[in-house]
Amino acid sequence: MKAALHPQEPARLAELRRYAVLDTPRESDFDAIVELAAELCEAPAAQINFIDNVRQWSKAEVGVGVQTVPLELSICAHALLADGFVEIPDLLADARMMDNPVCLGPPFVRFYAGIQLRGTSGDPIGTLCVLDMKPRELTPLQRRSLIVLAQQVMAQLNLRATLENESTLRSEIDHRVKNSLQSIGSYVSLERSASTNDETIDVLRGVQQQIGMVAELHGHIASVSGEGTLELAGYLNRVTELLASIVPGGVTVTGHFETVRIKPKSGAILGTVINELVANAVKHSFVSTAGAIALTGELASDSTYRITVQDDGTRPPVPENQSKRAGLGLAIINASVRQLHGSIDSAMTPSGYRTIFEFAL
Repeated sequence: MKAALHPQEPARLAELRRYAVLDTPRESDFDAIVELAAELCEAPAAQINFIDNVRQWSKAEVGVGVQTVPLELSICAHALLADGFVEIPDLLADARMMDNPVCLGPPFVRFYAGIQLRGTSGDPIGTLCVLDMKPRELTPLQRRSLIVLAQQVMAQLNLRATLENESTLRSEIDHRVKNSLQSIGSYVSLERSASTNDETIDVLRGVQQQIGMVAELHGHIASVSGEGTLELAGYLNRVTELLASIVPGGVTVTGHFETVRIKPKSGAILGTVINELVANAVKHSFVSTAGAIALTGELASDSTYRITVQDDGTRPPVPENQSKRAGLGLAIINASVRQLHGSIDSAMTPSGYRTIFEFAL
């Protein structure tokens, strides 16, 4: 006999969908639960089943060998209509099961005990059950064990649902933050374009670069959330593209970086250093507003990374009569390098002005 629909079937199915567990791969955590259930209950078979609108699907099973059965063959679908724990000592003596092919033919199931798996709404979405091929009864200890194991199944599912919800929320927040940063950056860009004061243009360019740097860092951190580290080459390549789009039209900025993983906080500091070095080169290294800035990054050792900023300018980026902005830029660079436990060295070379700084990974 096919089980009747649950009284709250639409809500029950919605709760099942919320857990997004159907058709997911087998996992050792759930396999261990059914193995322990079978062992504790001295049963040849055990399952974690979820009841969809047309089928019974097993997240984990032992001793059965089948993952999906139609609803008309599902014993667990009947168990969803009970109060919680269901034990049927002899299935062939039960009016609901005496015509069920799984009882009359292979695998000749004769005993069933199952505890409902209830979502946070209280609606049942499946069962943890044990099966036997002969009539029998569970001991009180076995019944309690089955109930406790069912609680562990739901604890796992609820934890995963919570983490998924947090991930979705974090993704939405990340999206809004990035959009906000881009909007502010666009506004600063418009103000810079409208200004005729060189000092104001210089300051706004620095602000725009820093906003863009934060936006890029935020986007990269969001994309690797959960790993705890930032892939440096990808991040610095995007930083290079950003700087190339902001600097004056006659200046080119290129980059090539060896990959390594660093802490996101180090990435933020590193972005600030590069931003200031490129800004200084744009303002002070070139006689005209034309030139090239090349950024490279490589492992100097197993624990040290080296960044080189090379331009083809003809004068150092900080003259003796430096502006307040240039002086502040140098202070920011030096403070940032100290935070990275690094060192920095700048010099004029035959090819132009070069800065090399190294920091601890």
